[in-house]
Amino acid sequence: MNNKKLDWFLVHSIENKSMSKTILSLEHPRSFHMVGDWFRVTQYIPGYNRIMNNDTSPFLMLDYNAPWSIPPQSNGYRPGVWFHPHRGFETVTIVYSWEIEHEDTAGNGWVIWIDEVQWMTAGSGLLHNEFMTESFANKWWIQHAVQLWINLPKKFKMTPPRYQSLRKIDIPEVVFSGGKIRIIAGEYKHIKGIAETFSDLSLFDIRFQEHDTLSFDVSEENTAMLLITEWTARILWKECSNGDMITLSKTGTHIHIEAENAKILFMGGRPLNEPIVQHGPFVMNTEEEIKQAFDDFHTGKMG
Repeated sequence: MNNKKLDWFLVHSIENKSMSKTILSLEHPRSFHMVGDWFRVTQYIPGYNRIMNNDTSPFLMLDYNAPWSIPPQSNGYRPGVWFHPHRGFETVTIVYSWEIEHEDTAGNGWVIWIDEVQWMTAGSGLLHNEFMTESFANKWWIQHAVQLWINLPKKFKMTPPRYQSLRKIDIPEVVFSGGKIRIIAGEYKHIKGIAETFSDLSLFDIRFQEHDTLSFDVSEENTAMLLITEWTARILWKECSNGDMITLSKTGTHIHIEAENAKILFMGGRPLNEPIVQHGPFVMNTEEEIKQAFDDFHTGKMG
């Protein structure tokens, strides 16, 4: 490299780092718990013994189902979670390896296949269940998925329930030299994800197939987090491994990733900065609204 090219490279490297977000935390939770039967998850957001807050807004919760092997079930048994209520937020389930059958009291039913996404808006309230498909339950399979809870702005807390099935073939992709970005929500290089959202947020499923670097910018003051779901990566020049959750600063705009054969989930969004009151499956703005949610559930108004 001649001196002129070296000077250009150094100047632009310094500029990129000066505009970069910084790493606030890098966590690798080890403990897990069972949801229903055979759904083994670790809670990354807000984390065990922490309350939901605006630090990660608009994201309320992240349960990570790290890869693990499920033995075949017998007598037609399908493990899962029976009907349970939600109000005031959305659940987003991203499946890497699994088959989940969903049903809710708003009349929606669907199977979430590998590399597909379910985006369920609980809104004013519903009940839903989640079970492994019969074919999944009858074989040895690897279970691997993420479920996010995404807060609804105050004015949309009581919006009617809605269901979006984001099929693999419909999720837009942007190809870069070493892989691709599946745009679940938000926009990247003028390509928009197909998920309809109630607030400004981005969900990118980034997949490296060869060793490469990827850089992009996000709005300053936005929440920005990354979860390594496969292999290893360098995030802002920091070594990260499978299962690491990286939370970035609100300041700065630039994100730099270097990886090979890795899968990374990027979560970004404008914080809502509204009161958060959570009790069990309900997330509202006041204690009175939580009490009303329980009353409505017990009187059958959620289905």
